[in-house]
This record gives sequence, structure tokens and C-alpha cells, in this order.
Amino acid sequence: MTSRHLVDPELLGLLDREDWLDLDAAALPSARARLAALTAASAAPGIAPEVVHVARGDAPPLALRIFRPPAPAATPCPAVYEIHGGGFVLGSAAMSDIANAARAIRHGCVVVSVDYRLAPEAPFPAPLEDCHAGLVWLAANAAMLAIDPARIVIVGESAGGGLAAALAMLVRDRGGPAPAGQFLTYPMLDHRTGTADDPYANPVTGEFRWNRASNRFGWAAMRGADEIAAARLPWFSPARATDLAGLPPTFIAVGALDLFLDEDMAFAALLWQAGVEVEAHVYPGAFHGFDLVAEAGVARRFRQDADRALARMLGASLHQGVATA
Repeated sequence: MTSRHLVDPELLGLLDREDWLDLDAAALPSARARLAALTAASAAPGIAPEVVHVARGDAPPLALRIFRPPAPAATPCPAVYEIHGGGFVLGSAAMSDIANAARAIRHGCVVVSVDYRLAPEAPFPAPLEDCHAGLVWLAANAAMLAIDPARIVIVGESAGGGLAAALAMLVRDRGGPAPAGQFLTYPMLDHRTGTADDPYANPVTGEFRWNRASNRFGWAAMRGADEIAAARLPWFSPARATDLAGLPPTFIAVGALDLFLDEDMAFAALLWQAGVEVEAHVYPGAFHGFDLVAEAGVARRFRQDADRALARMLGASLHQGVATA
């Protein structure tokens, strides 16, 4: 069964471009090289990032990319902590530079993005621990960065959204630093999706851009050779959590044709049932990565919804007239 007839007509052109369908170990090096080349060829961001390397004892230094608003406020400003996507196996913090610079300008906030280690070379829990170390550094250096540590919002896209959701649970369980919100764009939350144990098996999702085969590979790479203990399963696969109480206000956005539609909406429902404030959006005709077609009406609606929600979480005013990414 094909879902092409359900695709928003303004998005059809993206389906003719290269994507990451049927990603596996053999295809991974070339996929990484293509994505690195696309990142290198991207336009310069509106603000040049400052790159810091955080020493961590036996662990390798952690690279963080910092974007400061062009007009610093008289009082500490809010902060965004961004975690990039890539199925746990692709990408880098640099590929979010344009979007993160735009966030800093638009919201008058400091944005810090984390260059976490990728699977399969560094499976769970290494990527999550990298994300945790970066958030701890951000909160500990609030005075130097002129931010309010009580107004840090965790932002993640796709696999980065899954890591953001896991990080929110991890810091809750470890006792901080507590984020003011979690902002999840088509997050990758459930390791069962696309497997024989898939609890959703929606016939009209996952045909385009990120499919079941790629999803199985990404999760297998993240799992590595070790079994995941039951107590740590929510930090690995957030959809498997049974206790979502005490998590911060949450924004979730996903396309109606995205492979992650059902797991994202199920996660939103569990958050609501746990008494967590949730804003959830499903965009008709949209598949994974639909917002790359920036001029499409559905992508514009997503950006408007996302801007308003992020401003509320940050407790900041939008700087009108500045384009967002």
C-alpha cells in the first residue's frame, strides 16, 4: 500500500531527493559523508557559533556550539539546549547551526547544541550521557552565559527528540538540572517501531524519508551488544516509560504520514494522563522532515505553532520581523 496520494502536494518535490531509506551498516559511511557535505555547503548562520570543548575525565571532550542573541538583555535570558537528529547514527551539531542562530535571534535566548557521540561506535548510554553532561555544563555556567538556569528548554528533532525525552527523565531521576520544558519535533521514542513487536503497525506511515528498515538499524545501533536493564529502559526508549509524572511542559509535533506518528501521540497521551502539560500537533499530508520544504504551507504552520509554544516555555517575547528556521 502506498501513502503517496495522502502527501501534501507542496511536499511532493522532496520525495524526489536523496533520503535515508533502507539505511544499514553498509550504507552508513556514504550516508554520513553525504550529510556532512550538505552541512558544509549550507549557508552561513545568522550568528557565528562559539565552540567550547568540555573536559570530562576518562570520557572524550564534549563539543558544544553556543549562539548568543545579538542584543544581550539587561537581565539573564532564557536558554535552549538543542539535540540534533540523525537516527542516532548520523549528523552533527553543526547541521542545526542555521536553525539555532535563528532561535537565538527570534527568541532573544542563548542556544547551546551538543555534539554527542553517535552509534554504533558509541551505543547507549554514551549519547545520552553526552547530552546529560552538556546540560549540566550549561546550568553550571549560567552566570558566565548570562542565562536564567530556571528557563532552560530542551529541544530535539527526530532521534534528538528521543534523546531530549530521555534526558528529561534522566535529570528528573537524578535530581536535576530541571528543564523548563521539552520541545520534541517528530521524536524517535519507541525501539519497537518497525519490528515484529511493533504495537502500532500503521499501514500509511513510514513510507517516505525514514522507514521501518532504517528505524530498525538506528535502534539496533543504539542498543549495541548489551541488554538494557528494565530500570534503564525509559532512558533508552522513552515510549516504554511507566512513570511520566514530574516531567516538564511538553510540545510534540509530527506529520500524519511520519513513521513516528503513533508512538508520538501515544507518548503525548501518557504525559497527559500523568498530569503533564502537553501541546501536541499532527500535520496532515506531512512525512518525516516535512519542514525542510520551508515554503510549504504546512511547514509555515508548524513554524508558527513552534514559535509560539517555544516562546511560552522560555517565558520570552518573540522578536517580530525576524525569519525563523
